[in-house]
Amino acid sequence: MQNLIIKGDNIKGLEYLLNERSLKSKIDLVYIDPPFATNSHFTITDERASTISSSRKGDVAYSDRLTGKQFIEFLRDRLLLLKELLSDEGSIYLHIDYKVGHYVKVMMDEVFGMNNFRNDITRIKCNPKNFQRTGYGNIKDLILFYSKSSKPIWNEPKEPYTPEDLVRLFPKVKKGRRYTTVPIHAPGETENGETSKAFKGLSPPKGRHWRTDVQTLEKWDEAGLIEWSSKGNPRKIIFADEQIGKRVQDIWEYKDPQSPTYPTEKNPDLLDRIIKTSSNPESIVLDCFCGSGTTLKSAHLLNRRWIGIDQSEQAIKATIGKLSALNCLLPKYEFISLR
Repeated sequence: MQNLIIKGDNIKGLEYLLNERSLKSKIDLVYIDPPFATNSHFTITDERASTISSSRKGDVAYSDRLTGKQFIEFLRDRLLLLKELLSDEGSIYLHIDYKVGHYVKVMMDEVFGMNNFRNDITRIKCNPKNFQRTGYGNIKDLILFYSKSSKPIWNEPKEPYTPEDLVRLFPKVKKGRRYTTVPIHAPGETENGETSKAFKGLSPPKGRHWRTDVQTLEKWDEAGLIEWSSKGNPRKIIFADEQIGKRVQDIWEYKDPQSPTYPTEKNPDLLDRIIKTSSNPESIVLDCFCGSGTTLKSAHLLNRRWIGIDQSEQAIKATIGKLSALNCLLPKYEFISLR
């Protein structure tokens, strides 16, 4: 499939992908950053984007006028089509405001199933503000992450350890190498199997089993990878310098660009993480509220195929400009305008 930019209402665009391009169950990743039901206009003045503005000056990039039930139904109509387009290994990340996110989650539970809800990711979007208000300051929005099935594409992301992490998580030192130890048994008994047999004359504690077979435990011990306590309890040694990094948690700090060229433009590092984690090279990535094209650019640089849809003339202009700036890496794409 060739990369594709569609100008037009994204309902028509999604129907076009299903019916004319036969992409049902072919898309591995959807990221969307739809309007947040703010009842506001978003404008561009002198090539600078305003965050929220009702000014008469500047060109309107898009209007965010739907609120309440109308807004939820607007999203539902599109999510039902996106679900059809998602592959069985596909995932969707929906970026939304904290004021309406809980309503959107209930609706997404209905569309994708509560069992396919993966995460409610808190995204720190800005530095603390000192606006006067009755309530705490807001520095976050959220990303709702769902999958099409129980086995989505998942390339485990890792974050590097900080010096403080290394001291805290790997408090022991052996021959100049930092390490920690973990139990070699786990909850649950195994009546007949390798993980219930005795290791060095020890049986697993009551109600537990060895994490691996006894042969592997023997090899670990011979290699000096098991530490025995003064009471004779074995624990597996984990060296810091053999670990890729730490698990990514559900609070992400990816602040918005300070001088965006398009309203509500997102941090490209945020899109890089999502695309690397929930798609593979040559996967198709879809953003049907593509705005300035950040998703498409990240997908292209990460060797994914991509589709972007937006009805705003300003959005299409910004997207093509962002892709054109790649110069020698300029992607080939087809442009379609739907009426």
